[in-house]
Amino acid sequence: MKNIRLSLATLLVAAFAGSTQAQPATGSTAPADGYQPTPGQAGKDVIWLPTPQIVVDKMLEVARVGPSDVVMDLGSGDGRTVITAARLGARAMGIEYNADMVEFAKRSAAAAGVTGRASFVKADLFETSFAEASVITMFLLPRINLELRPKILALKPGTRIVSNTFTMGEWEPDREIDLAGQPGCNSSYCRVLFWLVPRQVAGSYSTPLGQVVLRQEYQMLSGSLTTGGNMLEVKGRVMGEDIEISAGGKRYRGMLKGSALELREAG
Repeated sequence: MKNIRLSLATLLVAAFAGSTQAQPATGSTAPADGYQPTPGQAGKDVIWLPTPQIVVDKMLEVARVGPSDVVMDLGSGDGRTVITAARLGARAMGIEYNADMVEFAKRSAAAAGVTGRASFVKADLFETSFAEASVITMFLLPRINLELRPKILALKPGTRIVSNTFTMGEWEPDREIDLAGQPGCNSSYCRVLFWLVPRQVAGSYSTPLGQVVLRQEYQMLSGSLTTGGNMLEVKGRVMGEDIEISAGGKRYRGMLKGSALELREAG
């Protein structure tokens, strides 16, 4: 979408000073229609800004988007992220509240020759299911990200989440890339944040190593390993389904298989 609240309008429009018209996605031609979205335009209590194409490309690269993926762009704006994902072979859908932008994006997708893989719907993010997505992209304010966070964390473990610039609060990104100053990235909105939805693994488990107790905060793990009468501190993280922990100077990798925690010593 790239939908930003009106209270930030002056700052955000200034960041895009000199830009009077949204540019179509790389390689496409502008749709032959009178409507042209303008950076900073008002919407339903928000303004719109495009994500720079260099950031779109990096977001999809970090998420490793390919032909097997279903990409959902939350607030798809002029459609450039959806169109770029479709060019990579993914099936991509844009969710956008502004009906004019939806039609503009559809025409852009047609001009780019990707209508078979790119679709756009007028819908409210909070009333839309994301369950089908393997990758979610967005450029939303932190407050909106926080409202969506419970819904995102409930998705299938391993679902890839990529945001332009704005965070998920206490849920720290698994990866962060700053593109500021690179060609095509002259605004303040050139930071790629990446998360993997973690499986919920907190609990107590009997393993061949001993009794493992895991506490979880988002993807970060803490707890203990009790073995041979000793209690060792455990630290680690969850990456989708995969678990990595360290205890007593050794590292272990594994995952939950049903209700059983399977761990092996990492080399």
